[in-house]
Amino acid sequence: MNTTTELPGGTWTLGDRPVARFGYGGMQLAGPGVMGPPKDRDAAIAVLRAAVASGITHIDTAETYGPGVVNDLIREALQPYPHDLLIATKAGGRRDANGGWPAARTPDELRAQIDDNLETLGVDTLDLVHLRLGDANGPVPERIDEAFETLVSLQRQGAIRHLGVSNATAEQVAQARAIAPIVSVQNGYNLVNRGDDELIDALAGDGVAYIPFFPLGGFTPLQSDALSAVAARLAASPMSVALAWLLRRSANILLIPGTSSMAHLRENISGAALTLSDGDLAELDRISG
Repeated sequence: MNTTTELPGGTWTLGDRPVARFGYGGMQLAGPGVMGPPKDRDAAIAVLRAAVASGITHIDTAETYGPGVVNDLIREALQPYPHDLLIATKAGGRRDANGGWPAARTPDELRAQIDDNLETLGVDTLDLVHLRLGDANGPVPERIDEAFETLVSLQRQGAIRHLGVSNATAEQVAQARAIAPIVSVQNGYNLVNRGDDELIDALAGDGVAYIPFFPLGGFTPLQSDALSAVAARLAASPMSVALAWLLRRSANILLIPGTSSMAHLRENISGAALTLSDGDLAELDRISG
C-alpha cells in the first residue's frame, strides 16, 4: 500500500505526476567508486523494494552507475513498476576504464545513452531525463543547445516524457528553458554550498523542482563541525538536520539521499521528519555565512 503522505515533506508535482518530496538516489547501490556490482545484490534489491514500500515515488538513477548496474537492479527489484513511481535518469556522460566520468554529449552519444537507459530499465519511455553537464568539479559555463535539442527531439519521438538539467549553471538552465520546458534542475547544494539560492527561489516561482545532490562523501569535516553543534543540541545526526533543513528551505526541493543499507534508509526518512524551530533555522542559515 502506498504511503506517500506519511513521508516527510509531502508531495510535489514533477511534470504531470505527484511524487513524494522525499525520494531515493540509487548511486550507492553500485560497487566501490560506483563501478561494478554491489557486494550483496540481494540486499540492494531489498533496499529498493523497502524504499517503494515506504511510500517513495521518485527514484534517481543513471546508466553510468555501474555502469548499467543500478538500472538493472531497479528493473529486477521493481518491475512491474508501480503506476505512481517516477524513475529519473541522466544522459551526457560515460565511464572510462579508470572509473572517470568524461562528458559524452554529441547527438550520437546521447541517443545511444537513451537507448541504453530504455533497455536496462526495461521501459518504452523514460519518465525524466536530466542532461548531465559540467564535470566532476561542478558546472562548467558552455553552450548546451545541440545537446539539449537532441534530447528534445527524442522527447518528441516518445522516448522521454520530461526533461531536466543537472550540474548546470543558472545561464544553462535559462538556455534549456528557452529551447523547451524543463521540470527539474539537479545540482550540488547543501547548508554550506548555497550558490543556487536565487535559482531555487526563481524555479519555485515557476513550478520547477530543484533536486540537490551532495558530493560523494557528503559534508567535509569543516562543514560537519559547524553542523554537528546544532545536531547535538537537537539530539539528532548531522545528516538528519541537513535533510530536514532542505525540506524547509523551499517547497520545490526534492530529496534523493542514497544508501545501500536498510537501516540507513529508515534513518534518513525519520531524520528528514525532524522538526526545526525558527531559531534552529536561523542558526543553520548562519553556517553558510
